[in-house]
Amino acid sequence: MAFDGFITKAVISELKQIIIGAKVNKVLQPTKNDIILNLYNNGSNYNLNLCTNPEFCRICLTTYSKQNPQNAYNFCMLLRKYLTNSKIINISNYDLERTVEIKFECYNELNDLVVRKLFIEIMSRQSNIILTNENNIIIDSLKHFDNTRDLLPAHEYTFTPIKKISFIEINNVEKFIEIAINSKNVYLSTHLANTFIGFSKTFIKETLKKLNISDTEYSKDNLITLFNYINNLITNLGTNNVFCRKISEKDYTIFYKNERDSYNYELSNNETLHINYFLDDFYYKKEQLSIFTNSRNSLLKIVSAHLKKVYKKIENINLKLKECEEMDIFKLYGELLTANLYRINSNNNYENLTVENYYDNNNPINIPLDIRISVQKNIEKYFKKYNKLKNALSIVSEQKKEAQKELSYIETIVFNLSNAKTLNDINEVYEEIAENISIKKNHSSNNKKNLDKIELLSTNIDGFTVYIGKNNIQNDYISLKFSNPNDIWFHTQKIHGSHILLKNSENLEIEEIPENVLFNCAKLAKENSKASNSLNVPVDYCYAKFVKKPSGAKPGMVIYTNFKTIIVK
Repeated sequence: MAFDGFITKAVISELKQIIIGAKVNKVLQPTKNDIILNLYNNGSNYNLNLCTNPEFCRICLTTYSKQNPQNAYNFCMLLRKYLTNSKIINISNYDLERTVEIKFECYNELNDLVVRKLFIEIMSRQSNIILTNENNIIIDSLKHFDNTRDLLPAHEYTFTPIKKISFIEINNVEKFIEIAINSKNVYLSTHLANTFIGFSKTFIKETLKKLNISDTEYSKDNLITLFNYINNLITNLGTNNVFCRKISEKDYTIFYKNERDSYNYELSNNETLHINYFLDDFYYKKEQLSIFTNSRNSLLKIVSAHLKKVYKKIENINLKLKECEEMDIFKLYGELLTANLYRINSNNNYENLTVENYYDNNNPINIPLDIRISVQKNIEKYFKKYNKLKNALSIVSEQKKEAQKELSYIETIVFNLSNAKTLNDINEVYEEIAENISIKKNHSSNNKKNLDKIELLSTNIDGFTVYIGKNNIQNDYISLKFSNPNDIWFHTQKIHGSHILLKNSENLEIEEIPENVLFNCAKLAKENSKASNSLNVPVDYCYAKFVKKPSGAKPGMVIYTNFKTIIVK
C-alpha cells in the first residue's frame, strides 16, 4: 500500500501529541534519501524519520538506528545550520494530501525570532524535502528538479497542483453517491482512487472487503455504508480505534475498528504512537529485505561473471588438450621419415610420401610434406611440433586442474549466497570474495579475519550441540579453529554444502555416540547442501583431527581421512 492520505493524516494526528514543543537536538542524514531529526520533549528523546526513497517514502518516528556517513551531505549541513536548537510549533497537512508541513521557531544570525518551514512531500518518485522561510521562499531542497515546479533556492515554494476532489469537503452522502455513480470504470476501488485526494486502491479494496461490499457493486446502500465508514475513520484518526494491519509481507492497510468488530488487535508498547511504530517496523523490515536482496544480487552478478570466465577458460583448455592428442602422430611421422631418409631423393620436393609403418605390421602410411622445404626440414618440423605439444600437455593439464579447483570454489560461493538468510551472511561472503584477487572489485581488505565476530548457527540434538557453517569462512572456522580433535565432523560426499560439527565435550568414541544423533547430524549436512532435495545422499563423518586444509587451498576446501559414511534417504 502506498503511504496514502489516510496514513499521512493518522501519523500527523499521533505526532501532534508528542513533538509539538520539541527541541531539535540533532539533524542526521544516514543516506541520500533519509533525514532523521533527533527531538527532545518532556524528558524523552524521539527520532523523526523523513524518508524520500521511492519504495519506502514515509514520515514516522523510528527506533532503529542507521550508520551515518563520515562526511555529511550538503542538505544535512544546511538543515543543521537552520534547524538545530529550534522548536517545533506545529505539524499539519492540507486535507488528505501527502505533503506534511512542520513549522520551527528559532533565532537567526541577528538573534531575531523567526519561523522556518519544512515541507515533506511523500509522493513516490517525486518525494522531496524542502526548507523555506516563513514566507514560503525556498532556502534549499533535497532534490532540485520537478516536472511541474521550480524548486531552486530563492524561489517561492508552491504545492503540487491538486486535480482530485476533496472527500473532507463533501457536505453530504448524496454528493458522494452522485460522484461515485458517475463513473465509467467497472471497479469502484479504481474509480474512487482516481477521483478523491489521498485514496489508494489498496485502502479502498481492503475497506470494501471489510464491509463485505463487491468492488463492482455501485448500489446506493453500499455507497452509504462506505461513506459512513470513511467518515468515522477520519474522525477517529489519532485514537486507539484506528489501526494499521499487515495484509501481506509487502503490503498493509489502515482501518477503523468499531464496537461490532470481532477481531483482536494488539497495540504497540506505546499506545499513543501505535501507527507510527507499526510503520517504523514494517518499512524497516522491508528496507532490510531490499538491501539484502540487492546485496545478494550484486554479489551473484560479480560471481556469475567470474564463473563465465572460468567456464570459458576450461573450454579453451579443452581445445588445447584436443590439439595435444595429435602430438603422437607428429612423432610417428618424424620417426618414419627418419627411418626411410636413405630411400628418399633429397633433390625432390614431395607433397607426400608413402612409407611402411613398422609400428603397424609394416602397413603403408601416407605422410603429408611441405613442398617449400626439404624432407630433413619436414622431419625437424614434425619433431618440433611434437615437443611443443608435449610441453603444452603438461602445462595445460596443470592449468585444467587449477581451473577445476577454481570452478569448484566459485560454485561454493554461489551455494553460500543462495542459502544466505541475513545481511550479515552476505557481508561475510563479500569479505571472503574481496580477498580473492581474481574477483576483487575496487575493495581493499585486511587479510586478518576478525574471528571473534563470527556468529555461528547452532542447534541441539539430544543434548549434543551441533554447529552449522553458513559460508566458506565459517566452514573453515568451525572445522579448523573452533573444533577440538575429538569433535565429529560431517559433510556430504563430493557435494557442495555446509560443514557440520558435533561438539564431543565428553570425548566419547564415535561408537559410543547414539546412532540417531549421528544420523540427525548427517541429515543436517544433507539439508544444508546442494543435494537437499535429493534421495540417498552419502554423508561422510570423522573426527575433526582428521580434517586438514591443503596448503594454498581456497576457503572452505579441506581434505579428510579415516571417515565413515551414512546414507541419508
